[in-house]
Amino acid sequence: MSKVIHTSGKRKKAIARATLKEGKGKVRINNVNLDDFQPKMLRMKLREPLLLAGDIMNKVDIDVTVRGGGISGQVDATRLAIARSIIEYSRGEKLRNSFLKYDRHLLVADVRMNETSKPNDSKPRAKRQKSYR
Repeated sequence: MSKVIHTSGKRKKAIARATLKEGKGKVRINNVNLDDFQPKMLRMKLREPLLLAGDIMNKVDIDVTVRGGGISGQVDATRLAIARSIIEYSRGEKLRNSFLKYDRHLLVADVRMNETSKPNDSKPRAKRQKSYR
């Protein structure tokens, strides 16, 4: 019986859902192979949890579905979901500590969001000007 793990990651408006199951080491994001993912800089960012995991990655397949937000937010959400699924699969405190030591955002979500716009047709930080005084 193979073990299937579902995890999720969020960044701004992007939400990624990862499914990890035993396999041959394939990683797909929205049905696109990781080797074909563009741009290259963000592809390298996605590989970080896979490289830190080491031999575990040859035993599992990861499928990620990500929606919402921009490309960079989607990559951060995907990275978080992948790292969480690997930790849950390995159940190793050593791997968890190495992830946290390398980059805390591999396991802990960045909760910062856009500031909402203020009323009366104004930008988030700007206030409406008065024409008197």
